[in-house]
Amino acid sequence: MDNENVIVLTDEGRNEVRFEFLDLIPYRGKEYVVLLPTSDDADEVVILQLEETDDETESYTSVENEFTLQAVFEIFKERAKDSFDFVD
Repeated sequence: MDNENVIVLTDEGRNEVRFEFLDLIPYRGKEYVVLLPTSDDADEVVILQLEETDDETESYTSVENEFTLQAVFEIFKERAKDSFDFVD
């Protein structure tokens, strides 16, 4: 795995969690990141909304709306269909 594609986020318990950045998806005027945990047992992506706090700072928030999550995931699947085998 290329370290340039790895980001480290801090969870609610103040633990660092490493993710592989897979894609940035614009959807309805907002941007969402698609991440894959780097742990060996990871089999699901994580989708977070990207929020730019200022010119140098970004934050990521969870997406509560199931419709938005599904729509962003469908866009990701279409864009990444040649790179991943998706299981429905």
